[in-house]
Amino acid sequence: MLLLLILIPLLSLLFFFFFFFLNSNSNSNSNSKVPKSYPLVGSFFAILANRKHLLPWLSGIMQVSPSATFVLQYDYSTRQVFSGNPAVVQHILKTNFSNYEKGHVVNRILSDFLGHGIFNIDGDSWKFQRQVSSHEFNTKSLRKFIETVVDTELSNRLIPILSSAAKQGTVLDFQDILQRFAFDNICKIAFGFDPAYLLPSLPRAKFALAFEDSVRITVERFYAIHPFVWKFKKLLNIGSEKHLKNAISEVREFALNIVKEKKQRLGDKESLDSVDLLSRFLSSGHSNENFVTDIVISFILAGRDTTSAALTWFFWLLSKNPEIESEILNEINEKSEAPIFDEVKDMVYTHASLCESMRLYPPVPIDAKEAVNDDVLPGGTMVKKGMRVAYFPYAMGRLEMLWGSDWAKFKPERWLQKEEESWKFVGRDSYTYPVFQAGPRICLGKEMAFLQMKRVVAGVLRRFKVVPAFEEGVNHEPEFVSYMTSKMKGGFPVKIVEKDHLHHHKTES
Repeated sequence: MLLLLILIPLLSLLFFFFFFFLNSNSNSNSNSKVPKSYPLVGSFFAILANRKHLLPWLSGIMQVSPSATFVLQYDYSTRQVFSGNPAVVQHILKTNFSNYEKGHVVNRILSDFLGHGIFNIDGDSWKFQRQVSSHEFNTKSLRKFIETVVDTELSNRLIPILSSAAKQGTVLDFQDILQRFAFDNICKIAFGFDPAYLLPSLPRAKFALAFEDSVRITVERFYAIHPFVWKFKKLLNIGSEKHLKNAISEVREFALNIVKEKKQRLGDKESLDSVDLLSRFLSSGHSNENFVTDIVISFILAGRDTTSAALTWFFWLLSKNPEIESEILNEINEKSEAPIFDEVKDMVYTHASLCESMRLYPPVPIDAKEAVNDDVLPGGTMVKKGMRVAYFPYAMGRLEMLWGSDWAKFKPERWLQKEEESWKFVGRDSYTYPVFQAGPRICLGKEMAFLQMKRVVAGVLRRFKVVPAFEEGVNHEPEFVSYMTSKMKGGFPVKIVEKDHLHHHKTES
């Protein structure tokens, strides 16, 4: 009875706030002020009311924050800093790097899936894995292996599927196709294993589906109304947490079997012909199976959706900007029919276009660190020990202070300088453009990601035009949603038109 007497007034108070915020946020997209914080509940209901469009909402707040930094009070005890200020980004990712870690929150959420992999740890263990991985990534033999893997997947799988769709007039989900392409590539690069996910039948490969489920449900933990919800389900082994446990078990068992098999083959002869990452780790003396499995699963996660997310939005932007597509096509046609990677590397306008696309639609739209000790950020924002500080690439790409009043325009030229008859690429520093993170944790695969993306762009655009096939009569603006990486909500339906057919059609008309 006493409990009821306490709970009823408290619930009444919560419902009052709930309806107050629902009304005050009915036009939440245009409400760009930092929401008020109230006793006990903080800004919880404002966040709840905007949960379905959190990124645009937070981005709108940042756009009107004079220092591009603001603090959000989640509830009575939890505050988080959001910043798009390059000085703050540099401070947390480099200058005071040791004070900003992945932290306990991220570690708890990701540890079931990623274990002690490089993306889920800090300190000495992270330094060791980074050192080992960095050494392997900088070898010419791995680069050459990646080139071969990408070219094989492109010519043997992606091009034939697009060609078939063009002949039959089929609508493809291009986001799904690109994800399958990236998944095959990264599994070959990481494990030396081909999941054959991009076959004409578009199979429902067991390992790929288990991996997809593991990622999706793990990310749902971040968006739970309260951590207690997913922890309670995990404790009782029910609902989504039961599904997650089964999916992770399948992924890890599959990965561990590949590790054991490759380890045995390595023991049978002194060296392996294969130069995939797993073989390299094992050959260099890292024989702990769980350790190597954690690393390889982390790399699959990193390579699976980042390039495919970037390319999905890139092809959509090209469809809206035919003059830019023409410029890229001119650059591609200057190269040989089957460009080697050195030639692809020189595709300056294409490189600038990819950078510009990722400015507006970054594969990882937001990332947060946890403060080890109290700190003061550039600009004066106080950070208490245990507080989370997020840098926000999605919002940064939309800041007038960084990109000018035409920030909303897809404009590759903002990355270029004209030199006589050619373009010269002019990059931005990684704190203004932290799409690949920055500082000691900067993405190891950045250069290879660009090479892969440019190879795909050249291979596809030389032969095909990618035409969005959203519902007739709808001026469709796809919705940008964030999981661990960004997605186009509902997929990217397209029709593929062969260039020869397009030219023939224009001649007839």
